[in-house]
Amino acid sequence: MTSPSPAADAESVRALFVDRFGRPPEVIASAPGRVNLIGEHTDYNGGEVLPIAIARRTWVAAGRREGDREPTLRAVSATHPSMGTSALRTPTRSGDWWDYLTGVAAPLVTAGESYTSLDLAVTSDVPAGAGLSSSAALEVATALAVAGVLGVPLPLEEAAMTAWRAETGFVGVACGIMDQYASALGRAGEALHLECDTARYDYAPFADTLLIFDTAIPRSLRTSHYNERRAECDEALRLLRERWPALPSLAAAEPEQVLEARLPDPLDRRALHVSRETRRVRDAVAALRAGGHISRELLVGSHESLRDLYECSRPELDWVVERSITLPGVRGARLTGAGWGGCAIVVGEEGALRDAAPVLAREYEARFALVPRLWLSSASSGARVEEM
Repeated sequence: MTSPSPAADAESVRALFVDRFGRPPEVIASAPGRVNLIGEHTDYNGGEVLPIAIARRTWVAAGRREGDREPTLRAVSATHPSMGTSALRTPTRSGDWWDYLTGVAAPLVTAGESYTSLDLAVTSDVPAGAGLSSSAALEVATALAVAGVLGVPLPLEEAAMTAWRAETGFVGVACGIMDQYASALGRAGEALHLECDTARYDYAPFADTLLIFDTAIPRSLRTSHYNERRAECDEALRLLRERWPALPSLAAAEPEQVLEARLPDPLDRRALHVSRETRRVRDAVAALRAGGHISRELLVGSHESLRDLYECSRPELDWVVERSITLPGVRGARLTGAGWGGCAIVVGEEGALRDAAPVLAREYEARFALVPRLWLSSASSGARVEEM
């Protein structure tokens, strides 16, 4: 088993803040990455999802800074050499990593009567570009840290929405609410069942262990076909509404409606994936609440749909799934996250997953000349303020 990045915790982010800014922080907050068990590309289509928070976390230390004529943000990270600087009253997107912090902090600062400058430091062991929502973890942790510094009450649901608005409205990624909600509201031993059209959520027990397999192919929502898929789904919904005007979302369409509508390719395949995937989520939740497990049929069926209908897989991800399910004690596997690289999850007995990891890693490296990163995870706790 490998570790994807250096350890990060409250001590490491406090030390970074003191080293770069010369004083201790006022607040430290953290938020986890997430794995989506099933329900991919349904969130921004009004569907249902079933993510868990993982043990990997991002830590943000925050403090106010006095003496500036205009409120500004300074940000440092353990993994980036440069300090980011941005205005908070009239922020502009830089295209760099601190946009995620600026997009969260600016509205929190300007909503108050005083315009406060901020210093932020970041450490993380959530790998970036792996499909584990490193950006959501960064945004949610920033929201809690900045709100704590400003003395603004910020419930976890609102922290999630503040983070989501930053990613969609400022960073410019047209994502749904799943990643931010999973990071903010995750619970140990439970999966978050989220209805993305209404933001209603509840939980389902999830005691299984996962093997997370990072293919070492980085991906970014800003540079992948993600926004293209969103546009295709929007057009599919528009065409479906010509026949069924009251259809509230693409995910609400029954598979039979999608087939009957005879949408042009590839819109038909995109819509069929979204419709069927939402119903796979419901089946998975029912199985977990009945004391069972998410079945191989659901997990592998989800992956095959993402591969064939949504076209967001890659040969490396397909190999992980196909090879994993041949190993003893493995119940199923699928890509997780938006795809086009990143991670797959393998579900099974913990001992079987420990035995499978070195086999998969060795064969994957021989096949693709890439060194993967693998580690075990379980459902973990969500975002929290660590120190004030």
